[in-house]
Amino acid sequence: MIPLHDDAPTRRLAAVTLVLIGVNVVVFAFQLALPRWGITPDGWFYAAGARPIELTHGVDVPPGGFIPWWATLFTSLFVHGGWLHLIFNMVYLWIFGNNVEDAMTRPRFVAFYVVCGLLATAAQVLADTRTDVPMIGASGAIAGVLGAYLVLFPRARVLAVLPLLLIFPVVSVPAWLLLGFWFVLQAVQGVLAAPGSEGVAFFAHIGGFVAGMVLAHLFVRRPRAAVRRRA
Repeated sequence: MIPLHDDAPTRRLAAVTLVLIGVNVVVFAFQLALPRWGITPDGWFYAAGARPIELTHGVDVPPGGFIPWWATLFTSLFVHGGWLHLIFNMVYLWIFGNNVEDAMTRPRFVAFYVVCGLLATAAQVLADTRTDVPMIGASGAIAGVLGAYLVLFPRARVLAVLPLLLIFPVVSVPAWLLLGFWFVLQAVQGVLAAPGSEGVAFFAHIGGFVAGMVLAHLFVRRPRAAVRRRA
């Protein structure tokens, strides 16, 4: 299901969420310009992506680049593999991030986002410590936002597109159903994925989501009772 909108109101502008989206877009634009300077997309991914073999050994491993191994824990959260990768991540971040940010102070939301991203990376590294495949994308941190949303706004309704072969009906579903289905799908695909294979970092999604659920109430600034469900 592809979310379009939710009915959970916010009390203020989601400034941090907008800044995070802006940073991701700027980094992607920078990435598109790299071939002019002789840096290939693969070279950029290996330089800025988080590579388990580097993180577990604490050293830069060729074909690395100009970014030290420890810094990739952070740079990898803002690198995307293509337009669709970027767009889908930013749609999820905006729809669910504005409400989670509204439930926290802005500095707390920044810390929450980064911590979830780091824990998501750790989960993927633990799933396959020896692979050299770089992890890129904001989806691990965003999975933390989804986990927090599930805890804080389970009864909110989300308008979503349901792809069914050649038809795409728009349905309104409770957040707990949409996000619960998303998490189960990640878990199933993570179990079925071959170790060390290229593709989606499912265990990063799982780790980020669980981290978001656990950390939500540690970072929240107001009780869930303040959130109302619209009819």
